[in-house]
Amino acid sequence: MTGTAVNPLFRAAYLAKSAKQKVTLLVPWLCRSDQELVYPNNLTFSSPEEQENYIRNWLEERTGFKADFNISFYPGKFSKERRSIIPAGDTSQFIPSKDTDICILEEPEHLNWYHHGKRWTDKFNHVVGIVHTNYLEYIKREKNGALQAFLVKHINNWVTRAYCHKVLRLSAATQDLPKSVICNVHGVNPKFLKIGEKVAEERELGQQAFSKGAYFLGKMVWAKGYKELIDLLAKHKNDLDGFKLDVYGNGEDAHEVQSTAKRLNLNLNFLKGRDHADDSLHGYKIFINPSVSDVLCTATAEALAMGKFVVCADHPSNEFFRSFPNCLTYKSSEDFVAKVKEALANEPQPLTPEQIYNLSWEAATQRFVEYSELDRVLNNEHNPAKAGSKIIAKSSSLPNLSEMVDGGLAFAHYCLTGNELLRLCTGAIPGTRDYDKQHCKDLHLLPPQVENPIYGW
Repeated sequence: MTGTAVNPLFRAAYLAKSAKQKVTLLVPWLCRSDQELVYPNNLTFSSPEEQENYIRNWLEERTGFKADFNISFYPGKFSKERRSIIPAGDTSQFIPSKDTDICILEEPEHLNWYHHGKRWTDKFNHVVGIVHTNYLEYIKREKNGALQAFLVKHINNWVTRAYCHKVLRLSAATQDLPKSVICNVHGVNPKFLKIGEKVAEERELGQQAFSKGAYFLGKMVWAKGYKELIDLLAKHKNDLDGFKLDVYGNGEDAHEVQSTAKRLNLNLNFLKGRDHADDSLHGYKIFINPSVSDVLCTATAEALAMGKFVVCADHPSNEFFRSFPNCLTYKSSEDFVAKVKEALANEPQPLTPEQIYNLSWEAATQRFVEYSELDRVLNNEHNPAKAGSKIIAKSSSLPNLSEMVDGGLAFAHYCLTGNELLRLCTGAIPGTRDYDKQHCKDLHLLPPQVENPIYGW
């Protein structure tokens, strides 16, 4: 239920809705033991078909339409240390050759850190990477963070250059990567825009739309803004006397966060995490989000869509939201206090039709198609008169120096990721170069040595 899982699902649905192309979404399949560690509310699936059914029902309930796209699964394993799902085996092998026009890699760095398989740009005509996460910000907070961040920065440059034709960064909060441009290609779940419309209607009728004050919602780990939140409230306890904040979230650092707030005697009311669209959250007027580790906070966009005030840091991750009058950004801790008081004393402005559209997935999909150059690729593909296009000509022309360098980087990466010792030294999960017996059983796969025979045996 993270933004990096939910946003690709919405993207697949809205790309399919545009009816310009056939869409397949690849989702990592976790074995039961990993599902129990990752999925919320003790949710588990006994088969990929069961999980697909859950995904489709969840999506239809939120979008209001039945999305016509395929869902396939690739083997994945959960890394407790990284709190991340890492692909097991060569993910590209699970995509049939007939479906290899365009590939969208959601988090290309993450997907390729340990990728040992066919080069994406060899298999697909056009490969677009979408960078979701500010890995360097998270890593810097760990032990020996500066050294780790230095290494990861260069590895990210390496793999995105080797495996992508184009890279889209959601905001300038991410590291600058080769072949990249900055563009917000995420939209808001239509459910939140409907909540915002309902709030606007209530206010037009003279009804009180907001009966509660301020809240914060996010996974309860220090890096998700909890450190900044506690620091701000502790520093200005007297300035914000009487200000109460409800905090919704579950996570690995929950006990530590709550005990720190209690020790500092902060007026925080901790509640269990819940869906941002939950009825109990509609009545809040102000969403506080002090996080500076986000790339583009989904919850901030959702709060704006619901017609609320958002108080957030003056940070590159919030650049897209600055054009919205209900977004109050602060540059200092004193400014934070001023913006909170401003929000408490006033009512949010109703969203204009243009602002509503800019937050929607329709607008996000349009931006994505434009900035990723998908429209050019699709037009070349579907227009026989343009058969001499760059994409088709690329295969027959001699490679330039840049392409040769990219190919060399990809080959070096392939060699290094094939060595189990090197994989383990760089933090890979043991045995993820290939998928295991349980994945074979769950996904009805042939064993890796049969699927990828040596010397054609």
